[in-house]
Amino acid sequence: QVQLVESGGGLVQAGGSLKLSCAASRSTFSRNPAAWYRQAPGKQRELVAGISSDGSANYADFVKGRFTISRDNAKNTMYLQMNSLKPDDTAVYYCYSKVIVNVEGAYYEHWGQGTQVTVSS
Repeated sequence: QVQLVESGGGLVQAGGSLKLSCAASRSTFSRNPAAWYRQAPGKQRELVAGISSDGSANYADFVKGRFTISRDNAKNTMYLQMNSLKPDDTAVYYCYSKVIVNVEGAYYEHWGQGTQVTVSS
């Protein structure tokens, strides 16, 4: 079991930046894939960025060039640096960890409680 706690959300003007953090209760990001998702009112939760156990990252098209996902394995923390924020980035941002438990690919999923990001125009 892994507990994930997000922080760093808040209110920012369009064009501004925020850096979100996700702290894990135990070492997980160094061994398993993880990601940031977001959910805006009336919309489905969507993938923002993912990071694999080897550190490679992938991004949704709508954040490429603006957001950067990273992690600090020693601190059991994952980050999402968000630059050039737009009003449509407004959402609750969730930390996600996929804990793979065997070679066949079985896994458990863990979610943080979410942190609100609001971007004003």
